[in-house]
Formats: sequence, structure tokens, C-alpha cells
Amino acid sequence: MDLTLGDEETMVRETARKFLEAHCPTKLVRAMEKDAKGYPPELWRQAAELGWQGMALPERYGGSDLPLVYLGLVFEEVGRALAPLPLHSTVVPALTLARAAGDDLCRAVLPGVIAGDAVLTWAYAERDPRLRPDSIETRAEPAGDDFVINGSKMFVDNYPAANHMLVVCRTALASADDAGLSLFLVDTASAGLSEVSLTVLAKDKQSEVRFENVRVPKGNLVGPLHRGAPIAARMLDDATVLLCAQMVGATRKDVEMAVEWAKFRKAFGQPIGAFQSIQHMCADMLMWVDGGQMLTYEALWKMDQGLPARVEVSQAKAFCNEKCEAAVRQCQVIHGGIGFMMEFDLQLWYRRVCSWTMRLGTAFEHRARIAEALLDHPGQVILGRPVPVADEA
Repeated sequence: MDLTLGDEETMVRETARKFLEAHCPTKLVRAMEKDAKGYPPELWRQAAELGWQGMALPERYGGSDLPLVYLGLVFEEVGRALAPLPLHSTVVPALTLARAAGDDLCRAVLPGVIAGDAVLTWAYAERDPRLRPDSIETRAEPAGDDFVINGSKMFVDNYPAANHMLVVCRTALASADDAGLSLFLVDTASAGLSEVSLTVLAKDKQSEVRFENVRVPKGNLVGPLHRGAPIAARMLDDATVLLCAQMVGATRKDVEMAVEWAKFRKAFGQPIGAFQSIQHMCADMLMWVDGGQMLTYEALWKMDQGLPARVEVSQAKAFCNEKCEAAVRQCQVIHGGIGFMMEFDLQLWYRRVCSWTMRLGTAFEHRARIAEALLDHPGQVILGRPVPVADEA
């Protein structure tokens, strides 16, 4: 894996950064925290003109069909600017549709997404917040030409703005070779849907969505019936690694501001950056954000190569959960009291990074997934316990 950016990748990053620096000031970020939809439609359309929504989607639907690494670069800049765009909630289900849905359904939805005329979201988590197949209780049952969905979903991103929602439902009891899950694309204007806004640290739009006899055409089934668990698992991996890219971008910007403040702020007649304790904090923060970036792009690169990336995704998220949060906390320490005052902007990055660490799996959950994967290699040590190796005899 070569982490050196090529000319095209550099152009994507620089274009995204210049665009967001020009069009996404912190004044806009603050305004969108109070906005009903949570995003500015004009900025969303401008992002579509740059090709962000369709960057990794197939050309036959109007996308650019670029590798996920390019999309990661955009998400890094979106995180850096704290851009209030429903990009993550839209791109994740769009990638899943392009990978698993029928052509008719893709043609009905994806061109509007790519043009910036539509917003998507997706729903997996429920009252049991663990992102595991056995946590899914929302049911979809056949009824004539439709499926009828009943249940509720938690922490659905940007639901007030979304036109469609990709929902993971239980359609059968789990068995030894099948989790009994299916995915459905639900029109958010459907009868029987209701929403409760959730108050979260990032102050973005998160909702509990309730389904009461919501009818979905059978043509909106995404992937095979009862066998949607692998599709949902890949969707979660896409969501996780792109969120890591966003976290890395936001953390790096926060670190840069803290380093500049350490050069400027004086105590005892000299800049606080002259003190060894502050120097070591700055060094730690740089190592942490670089480490998170490397793990994130390793996972994206493996995905682009069609290689198994489950472990790499969890490595990136477990590391970013701990080290990105540690970095933004130290940025608060370096800034002192002003870091915690709402009148100053630093808290915008702190709140979002801390909130993102709690989404799509804790560090403990991702460590458990890494440990589970290690079980496939006899003789490895799992959580301090040697894994027994079967006798060859």
C-alpha cells in the first residue's frame, strides 16, 4: 500500500479544502445546529456539482466510479470543515444500493442522489445498540405485493431531510447459516412512519424512527430475501471507515489550531509551546492523528482491491475512537478555559469528534471483532489466552 497521494488524489483533496474554506465558515456550522433540516440545500447542490455524492458510484447511473480512497479524501475534508452536509448518511446507502439492489431500483434513486436532488439515510441500530444481527427486532412481513414493517430504529442520521431510508429488518428467524435479515428501501413519505428527534453531543440530526404497519413494495427489497446480513455488514464497514476519515480530518484541524495556539499564547514570559509538557502533548497528538489516518486508508485501500478488510476497518475505528478523542481533549487543555466556552469555535470540533467516537461501534466492540478474526489463526494469543491448536493426529 502506497500512502503517497497521486496528482488526481491531491487535486481532489485540494479542491475539496478550497471549496469548504470558501463556502463553509463556522458561522454556517453553528446555524445548521439550529436549522430544522440541518443542512443548507445550496451547499448540497454545489457538492453535487463537484461530484461528491456520485464519486464512487457506477458511471451507468451518472457517477464517477472512482475508488473509495478518493471518497475518503473528501470525507476527511468534510470532517476538517465540520461541513453540515448529509453526505455520510447518503453515500453509505447509495453504495449499498449500487452493490446489491436491482437495476430498476438503482435507476429510480441514484441519479437523483448524484445530481444533488435527493438525500438518503439508513437504519440499523435499535434499542440494543450493538451492531449485530441478533440485535435486529424490527420485522418485515409479506402482505400481497408489499412487505409490512413494524418496529423502531435508533440514531438514524438526517431523517428529517431524507427522501428514502435503507432499513435492515428481520424477515425470518436466525438459523445456523442465515441471520434472517433483509434490507428494504423505504420512502420516508410512507404512511405509518413517525420520528422523535434525539439530542446528541454533536447537535446534528439524529432520530428515533418508528414503523407502524409501513407498507413497502416488494420491488424495494435490496438483495435476496432473508439473506441480507452480509450486505448489511458491508454497509456498516463502509459507514465505519468513512466516519473514521471524517474523524481524522476534524482531529487534524483541531490539532493544528492547538499547535498554533501554543506558539502564540504566552505564560511566564514565553510561549507555552516552549514548555516540555506542551511539546510532548503536541507530539502525541500528531502521532495519534497520523496513526488514525494510516489505518483508515489501509482499510479503504484493501476495500478498493477487493480484499477482506473487516479487521482493518475495526483497527481504524478502535484506534480513532481512543486517539482522536484523546487528541481533541488535549487540544482543550492547551487552550485552557476558552476551549470550553461556546462563544469560541474550538468546542465545535471537540463535540463532533467525541460524538463520532460513540457511533458505529465502541473501541471495545471493534477490539472484540479483531480478536474474533484472530481465532482463524491457530496458535495466536487472544486477549491474553492462548488459542488451543488441534492435534494433527
